[in-house]
Amino acid sequence: MSPVFLPGSSSVRAPEKDADGFVSQLRTLALDELRRQYQPERGLFLFRLRRVAGGVAREGLSRRYSAISAIGLAGERPEDVRVVLAGRGLDALVGRLLEDVGTLDNLGDVALTLWAGILAEHPLRDQGLERLLALRPLSGTRFTVELAWTLAALSLEPAPRTADLREQLAARLRGVFNADTGIFPHVVGGAGGLRSHVACFADLVYPIQALAFHAQATGNKESLAAAERCAEQICSVQGAAGQWWWHYDLRTGRVLEPYPVYAVHQDGMGPMALFALREAGGRDFGAGGRRGLDWLESSPELRGGSLVDSDAGIIWRKVARREPGKLSRSLQALASRVTPTLRVPGLDAAFPPRDVDWESRPYHMGWLLHAFPRERGKRW
Repeated sequence: MSPVFLPGSSSVRAPEKDADGFVSQLRTLALDELRRQYQPERGLFLFRLRRVAGGVAREGLSRRYSAISAIGLAGERPEDVRVVLAGRGLDALVGRLLEDVGTLDNLGDVALTLWAGILAEHPLRDQGLERLLALRPLSGTRFTVELAWTLAALSLEPAPRTADLREQLAARLRGVFNADTGIFPHVVGGAGGLRSHVACFADLVYPIQALAFHAQATGNKESLAAAERCAEQICSVQGAAGQWWWHYDLRTGRVLEPYPVYAVHQDGMGPMALFALREAGGRDFGAGGRRGLDWLESSPELRGGSLVDSDAGIIWRKVARREPGKLSRSLQALASRVTPTLRVPGLDAAFPPRDVDWESRPYHMGWLLHAFPRERGKRW
């Protein structure tokens, strides 16, 4: 797809708060970004916006990001959804995703599409369920994130014919959870390897949310306890300024490598998991969620600046180290594999975490709106 240029900003600075507060500002930006990232001629959302010389370019298309965007839009007013979708309703977007869901082979994409179909109460959502069942989510090696999305979708619309699968999925997630350290693995059913002890933030928040959904739907206390224990752990190692860190050690619960820090973790994924836990009857970890938003408002890595760029109308993707490739993550994974407490020293000095990733992906906006729908609208 050829680039289309939009007004852009060349700097990062702290956002100006409006009268309704920071969350209101984030919601407004999210809806406007989704409007800019929707491609009506294809009925899908972009893969990303990326800053280039002279502006911001639109690049690619993504079914997965479109499904997550639909999940976020499901909590919005129909008139606001139509503004985002060039005059169309949510049914049009979800129908576009469901019409060929039978051709998909990726469990995560199917689970997210089913989730969107359930929230939209779309008449074709059974097609998503049939495809999900055909992929046999209990078999083989699976990413933890994809199993969590599958459990989340099945917990939102409990049905007798999926009850056994739902319970087995919940049991499989609980079975790989390390309750001593509070960490889920990256992969379920896979063989060990040099990085088998490494879990990322996504491997933790999606199971928290899914097991909370399961507990709320079924009253299962084991699911609630596992979700609560994981939330307790990530909050206990949260950064001093509210950063939700990136890589964790399954064996110890400690942070392996903190960077990058992603904006979507701060205003979307972290809050939505903690809200789901609280609404299922679990402990309230709102203090951690509030601190995460505080970091997004004013980041010490950016000398008080923010990834929220009001001039460009974009929330940029992340703050990362200035380093070749993913060197720090690889070094820390290798060092900790040898000795769990071992870390490579001096990385903050050698590779300072000051680089901004000048792109934005629509799934960020979807999870932000899912975490803070209109009726919630405030921090905590």
